[in-house]
Amino acid sequence: MPKRVVYDTKKFNDLRKAQLNVVTRHQAKACGMPPSTIGHQTREGGPWQVMLPGIYLTVTGPVLREHREMAALLHSGANGLLTGWSAVRHHGLAAPESINVHVLVPLNIQRQSIDFARLHRTKRMPDQHEEAGPIRYAKASRAVADTARDMTKLDDVRSLVYEAVQRRTCTITDLFIELDSGPTRRCSLLRTVLTEVATGIRSHAEKDLQALITRAKLPEPMYNAKLFTLDGEFIAMVDTWWGEAATAGEVDSRAYHTSIVAQDRDRNRHTKLITHGVYPMHFSPYKIRKEASRVVSEIRTALERNRRMVPLPIVAVGPDQRWTIEAADEMRERIATAQAAAGVVAVPELTSP
Repeated sequence: MPKRVVYDTKKFNDLRKAQLNVVTRHQAKACGMPPSTIGHQTREGGPWQVMLPGIYLTVTGPVLREHREMAALLHSGANGLLTGWSAVRHHGLAAPESINVHVLVPLNIQRQSIDFARLHRTKRMPDQHEEAGPIRYAKASRAVADTARDMTKLDDVRSLVYEAVQRRTCTITDLFIELDSGPTRRCSLLRTVLTEVATGIRSHAEKDLQALITRAKLPEPMYNAKLFTLDGEFIAMVDTWWGEAATAGEVDSRAYHTSIVAQDRDRNRHTKLITHGVYPMHFSPYKIRKEASRVVSEIRTALERNRRMVPLPIVAVGPDQRWTIEAADEMRERIATAQAAAGVVAVPELTSP
């Protein structure tokens, strides 16, 4: 009778479960599995699939993205972290499908990239990381910056960075830190986009609207302005703000306004703006691209019609700024001066209830 192979099946099965059914040859042997059994399992037509040299998927069926990620991490060693598109996807951002898995490894690791496992040696190994079960991946700012450095088209970098910032996956400050801390090569596109974002442009459609406003020589608005009453009640954040006409321009992108909850939130926000005397205008990305002259005409008409001699009692600040007493007092002085010049009687301020 053939000799029965004895090994620690519980330890091995626990390991498989913990690693998404992906194990290394070394791990299998550490559980007591003899090389002959490993060879039998990985034979042509056997139940195990060879993913990388010495790394196996211990089930039949298709090789999934999570299996490749686990295999790449096992190949990289104990300290490897997913980065690039592999990590960007884990942060919930749009990423193209690819079989390649990009992994950060310490500078002293001598292992090489092989097949789909792309290793990137770095002296800036992150001190912290995120986890999804056994999958370890870099924090969003590092993943976005690493991905952007490998891009060759400005619009592609814009799409990635704008989405990351708009979804609040990471902050502009975090991305600037990554930009300044990382390698200087291949970072010009990322620097260009971050400079745009720092001025308040936070989506591709907003960039298109900014370009349209500039070409049409319309009055320059404040981008991504946060609006407050004079006593500090937050009203809303608007994509563009022309304070002299109390007019806000909003870019309505379906990607962020499809759910019922989001639509209700937008309606409530619209009503709140009107309640405080703001005239909100809404433009879809399609309208900005395909009906540019109409958008320009509508904005110009609104600014001319709504131009005010006395500004609204609203404090507008940049996207990374806060309401301050000083800013509110300055607006009160502007209102008083304008009222005196216009010979109008002061009206009560719009304040929070």
